[in-house]
Amino acid sequence: MIEIRPAREDDRLRLAELFAAVAEERDGIATEPPVDVDARAASWTLDDMLVAVAAGRIVGLIHVEASRHGFGDIGMAVAREWRGRGVGSALLAAAIDDARAHGLHKLSLSVFAHNAAGIALYRKYAFVEEGRHVKQYRRQSGELWDAIDMGLLL
Repeated sequence: MIEIRPAREDDRLRLAELFAAVAEERDGIATEPPVDVDARAASWTLDDMLVAVAAGRIVGLIHVEASRHGFGDIGMAVAREWRGRGVGSALLAAAIDDARAHGLHKLSLSVFAHNAAGIALYRKYAFVEEGRHVKQYRRQSGELWDAIDMGLLL
């Protein structure tokens, strides 16, 4: 059973630890290790963040940063062992509902071009490709990765 709820102040450290674990994988998010967990925990604005909780453990997060222009930028992370089990879908569906409730007209995100599972999830929720940034991200390995911009009109 997965519970989706707003992030709370006492979630900060667990959220930063999840973020650091996903960064350690070096393939799903732009941040690479090392991650200063304490600094990351202190830096987040929790107002627009939802978390997925399973068995008392935070297993995913989604953040929608609303702009003053009426759209929101999405950032999401799901613990490796919880991928493919509906966590991403539950988070994304809740974020879309929340964005609509807050009067946003669009959601946007950027995803690595090789992230087939992420792209499939976003397409499942009717996000469409809006552009591609060729060799946008320089990785610590020296590789240059493409990013695909996707959007959903609400």
